[in-house]
Amino acid sequence: MKKIRNFCIIAHIDHGKSTLADRMLEYTSTVADRDRKNQLLDNMDIERERGITIKSHAIQMEYKYEGEEYILNLIDTPGHVDFSYEVSRSIAACEGALLIVDAAQSIQAQTISNLYLALENDLEIIPVLNKVDLPSANPEEVTDDIVNLIDCRPEDVIRASAKTGLGVKEILDAIIERVPAPEGDPDAPFQALIFDSVYNQFRGIEAYFRVMNGSVRKGEKVKFMATGKEYFADEIGTLKLNQVPRKTIGTGDVGYIISGVKEPLEVKVGDTITSSENPTKEAIDGFEDVKPMVFAGIYPVVNDDFEELRAALEKLQLNDASLTYQAESSAALGFGFRCGFLGMLHLEIVQERLEREFEMTVITTMPNVGYRAFLNKSPDVAIEVNNPTDLPESTILNRVEEPYITASIITKSDFVGPVISLCIEKRGEMRNQVYLTTDRVELTFHLPLAEIVFDFYDRLKTISKGYASFDYSPIGMKESTLVKVDILINGDNVDALSALIHKDNAYTIGKKICEKLRQLIPRQQFDIAIQAAIGAKIISRETVKALRKDVTAKCYGGDISRKRKLLEKQKKGKKKMRQIGNVEVPQSAFMAVLKLND
Repeated sequence: MKKIRNFCIIAHIDHGKSTLADRMLEYTSTVADRDRKNQLLDNMDIERERGITIKSHAIQMEYKYEGEEYILNLIDTPGHVDFSYEVSRSIAACEGALLIVDAAQSIQAQTISNLYLALENDLEIIPVLNKVDLPSANPEEVTDDIVNLIDCRPEDVIRASAKTGLGVKEILDAIIERVPAPEGDPDAPFQALIFDSVYNQFRGIEAYFRVMNGSVRKGEKVKFMATGKEYFADEIGTLKLNQVPRKTIGTGDVGYIISGVKEPLEVKVGDTITSSENPTKEAIDGFEDVKPMVFAGIYPVVNDDFEELRAALEKLQLNDASLTYQAESSAALGFGFRCGFLGMLHLEIVQERLEREFEMTVITTMPNVGYRAFLNKSPDVAIEVNNPTDLPESTILNRVEEPYITASIITKSDFVGPVISLCIEKRGEMRNQVYLTTDRVELTFHLPLAEIVFDFYDRLKTISKGYASFDYSPIGMKESTLVKVDILINGDNVDALSALIHKDNAYTIGKKICEKLRQLIPRQQFDIAIQAAIGAKIISRETVKALRKDVTAKCYGGDISRKRKLLEKQKKGKKKMRQIGNVEVPQSAFMAVLKLND
């Protein structure tokens, strides 16, 4: 145990943590020359294409320090605000954290958020100043920012460059010197925390765990405490670039277990594994409970694929414990699932993973957040509303509450005006403004979550020329005047496009949706009316004009009454067609509603 160090890397998105992890693996010879590649721990295609980390990855390194062999367990974490749940899981399994700050961009909002998570868990923080070799780097000023933030000495900040490998030895030495060895009782009953799991179609579920007390042997009977199910540890081992089977894994170490579990629901991330013969008395406190921020319906394009979609979501949930889902049905789209996500990027990634990993083509409905409704007859009893169609009628509705967040925005002082204007446009309330340096400002706002779901992050990046960083945390519910805007196509309500919108914005958004749909719905042989309505009141209308067949083309002369007769016949036919005509709403229409400002 004295020779083990468990640590994670926390940083804002694009501050170089995956590259630094690559250099550390190369320096400790964990990776052979032939296996070397950039973003080594990012093993998903999406991660490589977008240059972001989505999953936290664990890997073990061996490092010689002052003549003694040490085992370093690194858990790489994502940097985007939508994947902060992954970060909380990694932090729960570690004793120390590398706090990486870009020498050119300085401290960003997500860095501070993840730092507070680490401090709450009493982790030893090692500050690292990355990208010091860049021409735009400002190491002296950024070092002062770090010193002010975590109250350390300037000489404690390690200067490094993940690209060139500068400072990697100093970082590894600092991990051994500063990060405490794991604490735990090797003789106590076996107790381990599951911090991740993946589905292997040939071997069942592989759970990744960190041993808190005791040890586990290969072939031993183990128990998963949340479900009470017992299994044999068919294979246990440590995580290097590939899995390395071992006979036993002891206190403080990180490893994997394969026990032939086939049902995804039987392994829960945050659960405790213990021995069946000598069980531990209490389960380990897991990490924070996941709170979905954004809800959207996911439906199979073909209704017969409903069960396949359920199986795909079960397997995906194993790998991404922050995804929640429950079955629902829609008049327009048939059977599907109402899913909870941590943000819009999370929704996009889940949809892409369903298409790539499970070959499921799905339709995603308009996203919304979770509201609370109160009725006149029982004004103290809250009804959870995650789907606009669940909102009670206005005649029996007492009030509606919507979730609010505290948003922390760090930007250059040149962009303070446009950022404040954007937040006020989104119904924000300014709470604080602090100048971190002469050039950088932290703005704090109270904002409705519904307003930041769609395009807030993209617009913030645009108006600040990419310099603003954004992080948020929920603060509870507040009463609000919300209305349900329904979209009618040819008089039929398309429930998948319904949305709960603040009364002041309802007309503008209803009009935009109608205009967008008019461009996207293909023309038919009859006029298609697209309407936005609040209750029985129509607030906006657009018409997709009919394709007109020239029925008079064959009349090249003669009496006008012949032409009139044909046109009247066509008119009657169109009227009949409109009564029985069905309008197909393409998938692009559902997606375009999300990008109303483009």
